[in-house]
Amino acid sequence: MDVAELDRILLAGAAVLLVAIVAIRLTGRIGLPSLLIYLLMGLLLGESGPGGIQFEDAQLAHALGFAALVVILTEGGLTTRWNEVRPVMPLGVVLATLGVAVSVGVVACVAHYGLGVDWQTAVLIGAITSPTDAAAVFSVLRRVPIRPRLRGALEAESGLNDAPTVLLVTLVSTGEVGEKGLLHFSGLVLYELVVGALFGFLIGWISVGLIRRIALGSAGLYPLAILSLAFISYAGGAVLLHVSGFAAVYVTSLVLGRAELPHRMATRSFVDGIAWLAQIGLFVMLGLLASPGRIGWDDAAVALVIGIAVTVVGRFAAVTLSALPFRLPWKEQAFISWAGLRGAVPIVLATIPLAEGVPNADRIFDVVFVLVFLFTLLQGPSLPWVAKRLNVLDENAASEVDIDVAPLESLGADMLQVHVPSESRLAGVEIGELRLPGGVSVSLVIRGDRAFVPDLRTVLRADDSLLVVAPTPLRDQTVRRLRAVSRAGRLAGWFGERGRDPQ
Repeated sequence: MDVAELDRILLAGAAVLLVAIVAIRLTGRIGLPSLLIYLLMGLLLGESGPGGIQFEDAQLAHALGFAALVVILTEGGLTTRWNEVRPVMPLGVVLATLGVAVSVGVVACVAHYGLGVDWQTAVLIGAITSPTDAAAVFSVLRRVPIRPRLRGALEAESGLNDAPTVLLVTLVSTGEVGEKGLLHFSGLVLYELVVGALFGFLIGWISVGLIRRIALGSAGLYPLAILSLAFISYAGGAVLLHVSGFAAVYVTSLVLGRAELPHRMATRSFVDGIAWLAQIGLFVMLGLLASPGRIGWDDAAVALVIGIAVTVVGRFAAVTLSALPFRLPWKEQAFISWAGLRGAVPIVLATIPLAEGVPNADRIFDVVFVLVFLFTLLQGPSLPWVAKRLNVLDENAASEVDIDVAPLESLGADMLQVHVPSESRLAGVEIGELRLPGGVSVSLVIRGDRAFVPDLRTVLRADDSLLVVAPTPLRDQTVRRLRAVSRAGRLAGWFGERGRDPQ
């Protein structure tokens, strides 16, 4: 490759990226996962489209797909609200294990007895299509104001169910499940999930202490350090302990996201951008790998049958059985069932049999590709309507305030950077009505392109940014108070709002 060729590649890549970024805004307005646009872009750039790019390296797609999933899981863990996930983590674990097993069984039976495929192919189809996708779930559900425990359960499930399905697809593709039996596989899944999660927690705990104690020379180094630690968790678990790197990196990211780290909002913004880049690259690459000319009407019909089996029958059975010990209302079970979005994960899993040379692997990939495209197009835009019909919307959602922390070590204080979103009840409240702890002061208000020092009668407005200086021992109390007023307004306290995060 010479410089001229590199210039052409950079020009094309930048143009594709810019179109993809614009597509995020367009698809967000209608609740459609942007992955569909990226897949279409990949198809247009591929061998059957105007781009004419030939890409058939399934092993490279498999490897790059796993790397992209690590970044996506890292962003998901960092931005997941721990107070929402913690109460429903047991449900998420059951959905990611028992729920996946039930779904795989249902789909495999439909494929074998209904479509007449052999058992290996049937189990592969079931295992590939059963997991929900973290990228699709995170991007769509965070725009739908559903109850926190529902969002927490779905996010926990999508973050954890990659591990057992990756293992199952790999073992079936290599023929090891038939050789070693179901009991061996169940023990292996248990080991990989449990030890992987424990390893991820350990790396996360060490990382929090390390980042808090080491003052880096630039704020931009903190996001790089956290992303590096996430990859260490994934690769360390996979290489050193032979456990699920996906479980490890998700738990590590949850721990890091929960901790009050320096420049946390800047870190989240950086990782969010990298995660979008990973999603765009992943879906465009998977679109390149697909061959529309190879997909016939029979493949579309099979995709429709399998899609109905996994989305309606298998998913509802999985959620119903998984939710039995937790006594979820039927409306919440119905929403969790419908909100199990597929996306990159099934298509990436479909590259495993391709890379292993499994018979009929090409057709499996084509069927999964069509299935993901059709059912994401159906489920994604319908989620707000379904949530409203099932009455699972949260009236107090989207009222949290974004707070970042910049350490002032020499003063024994922290500077809190507070942004007032349009939905927050901080808007309209006077500085004096915040009733912050003694010794805490609002030192600056940034409004539009103007910055000024407020007094006690200054009224906050939507989209204001505040700089609040708090002694370190009072930081957590100050954050709780700001969030209380953000949710309940100036009368927070009289209505029982004590600043605790909502459960």
